[in-house]
Amino acid sequence: MAVAAVAAIGLGAAVGSVTIGWHDLLLYATTGHAADPASTVLLEQIRMPRVITAAAVGAGLGIAGLLMQTLFANPLADPYILGVSSGASLGVALITLGTGTVTGGFVSLVGGQRIAVAAAAATGSALVLMLILVINRWVRSVTTLLIAGVMFSATVGAFTSLLLAFADPTRMQRYVMWGLGSFSGVTRGDLLVLLPVILIAIIIAALLARSLNAMLLGERYARSMGVRVGSVRVLAMIATALIAGAVTAYCGPIAFLGIAVPHLARLTIGSSDHRLLMPASILVGVIASSVCSVVAQLPGDDAVLPINVTAALIGAPVVIVVLLRSRRLSAGAV
Repeated sequence: MAVAAVAAIGLGAAVGSVTIGWHDLLLYATTGHAADPASTVLLEQIRMPRVITAAAVGAGLGIAGLLMQTLFANPLADPYILGVSSGASLGVALITLGTGTVTGGFVSLVGGQRIAVAAAAATGSALVLMLILVINRWVRSVTTLLIAGVMFSATVGAFTSLLLAFADPTRMQRYVMWGLGSFSGVTRGDLLVLLPVILIAIIIAALLARSLNAMLLGERYARSMGVRVGSVRVLAMIATALIAGAVTAYCGPIAFLGIAVPHLARLTIGSSDHRLLMPASILVGVIASSVCSVVAQLPGDDAVLPINVTAALIGAPVVIVVLLRSRRLSAGAV
């Protein structure tokens, strides 16, 4: 899986409107310079930020999806189930669709339209997370928490739809394109924020591996084993929110990967042990995200497809076939 992940990243760096040979890629990887100066500039400014973003997003969403599926004991849970992505989308909608001095003042204060979009998304996701954490102090059932997250998502989505209903068509198109997801717009400066956030969240998740194994048999069993279920739940939600918020802020709400990658990882290694599932989810996430990024580039063409389109059209049928061929999952086991 590690070899396949490296190959997928290399393929993402090589393929695009201009194909870069493997010799130039290996030379760039070892020396920092390709034989062709134009290839060096292309790799530094465009290809490497894109493939690193794809790998980081795939790894992060794979871990976040695994956390949510274990926490809620729900195979359909994904990183956005708590409504964090909806909060981020509302923040972006306010900046992208809004008019007047408030929006313009916020853009000027932050220092640019792109940075303002990321800041608005992060703010929206943080506010929803705080509401979920407050509710978590009052309820003891993860089912209630799950329903609350879905209701938050629906409510925030309604406000976003209201903004879309009265938005200027040009601004609406800009928001819709953002919502389809893309790895191409992330710069090297953006990676200085995106990568540490995802790494911190993955480290938090790794520290929870043993506790999550105990929670596979239910919260009551986990408590009998000495697991502080409340603390594990909060840390898992924080890690998931960090990943979902950061990814949504810089790449848009990337669907499908978070729900599919954990299942593919389970099928690949044949185990539900989180000490194995977490690294497997990271590698499968890197592979899946990188492949979707390669297909989105339409090799040999300047056009770029949205990531959510390639992820759904290519990945969903593959996952369905794999799940149907798996006796274990078709029998109802997670």
